[in-house]
Amino acid sequence: MRPPRFSYEGVIAQSRGLVTGMPFGGQADAPVWADAKTKIAGLQKAGRIDAAEAERLQAAARQALLDKFKPSYDALLAWFEQDMKNTDTQARGVGALPQGAAFYKERLADSTTTDMTADQIHGLGLKEVARIHAEMEAVKKEVGFKGTLQEFFTFMREDPQFFFPNTDQGREGYLQAARDHLALIKARLPEYFGLLPKADLEVKRVEPFREQAGAAQHYSAGTPDGSRSGVYYAHLIDMKAMPKHQLEVIAYHEGNPGHHMQISIAQELKGLPTFRTQAGFTAYVEGWALYSERLAKEMGAYKDPYSEFGRLSSELWRAIRLVLDTGIHSKGWTEKQSVDYFIANSPSAEGAIRSEVQRYIVWPGQATAYKVGMQKILALREKATKALGSKFDIKGFHDTVLGGGALPLTLLERRVDGWIASR
Repeated sequence: MRPPRFSYEGVIAQSRGLVTGMPFGGQADAPVWADAKTKIAGLQKAGRIDAAEAERLQAAARQALLDKFKPSYDALLAWFEQDMKNTDTQARGVGALPQGAAFYKERLADSTTTDMTADQIHGLGLKEVARIHAEMEAVKKEVGFKGTLQEFFTFMREDPQFFFPNTDQGREGYLQAARDHLALIKARLPEYFGLLPKADLEVKRVEPFREQAGAAQHYSAGTPDGSRSGVYYAHLIDMKAMPKHQLEVIAYHEGNPGHHMQISIAQELKGLPTFRTQAGFTAYVEGWALYSERLAKEMGAYKDPYSEFGRLSSELWRAIRLVLDTGIHSKGWTEKQSVDYFIANSPSAEGAIRSEVQRYIVWPGQATAYKVGMQKILALREKATKALGSKFDIKGFHDTVLGGGALPLTLLERRVDGWIASR
């Protein structure tokens, strides 16, 4: 059994990017060689090594790349290139494979940490898509747009006012705007959290060798001692795939109060077994990040109605994931059918949509975790609010959710129930 051909093509393109350039040949430095030289230069500048040691380290790094690194990637490339002929150009869900239905059921249980069935998740997705569309209609009315919601989607997808220029200046403008929004949230964190991360947060563009037009932004964790910052990475090769109205919500999801906050706090917890500080249950981790998008609104974000529309677009995106992941893997939806549904029901850029659908195809179940996790955290907050009344404390609730590391949703509920009882 093999992934579809587009997956092989991605492996080949990214692997070639790693071994193209100096010291393997060519003009510019290969990414890993450039990074090695930068780190060595940093050590020398900091006075931790002298010039002779810097030269020795650089020579050793170059030799390791030539003797070990490149031959390994050459072998990897050769295998994928010769096996390409055995792949299927027509992407299919796992339901088409032997025992595919049972495998997908296991994947859903693993991703959501619940016993929800594919049909239940599909139904939840359709319900949430309808609810969010109604809230989008209200924003459309607020900004005075005349036309259908689908026409508003097209307007948001295509009007030049919603995009930075596809230039280096435009890309830096995007990064700086994200930094500014994150600074606003950082100043408000003590009002909503008792636990705060030690690690700082950086915002960077994805390195050229792995950058893809329309690919999802992502977070890379820092170190448990806070000595290395967490990084929010953005794919900026195609600025038409990075609309301004979605800039805020993505920054909050990947940075604070989303992934950076949750993962950093988990890593820094004391008194827990190490595995609990490093655990990564998708429904908890991504559910928290999606919950954080809504929380940021409470914290004073999304002043512009188009940014609020961007927040709704992000939540809609995760609701659509419930529909498409289950559609692809349990109902036989094709790649084209999935792309068409996404385009018809979302203002997301087409490049991003196609990248997303391919992700769902090769990673069954994972995409359902976001919305399922968010719904659970919201339900637990409502449960605590009703049970505690005036004793409810938002900082205490958030510290309870984040203070035990990532957990299956069943155990998270037990933890919150314990906090309610203690109050």
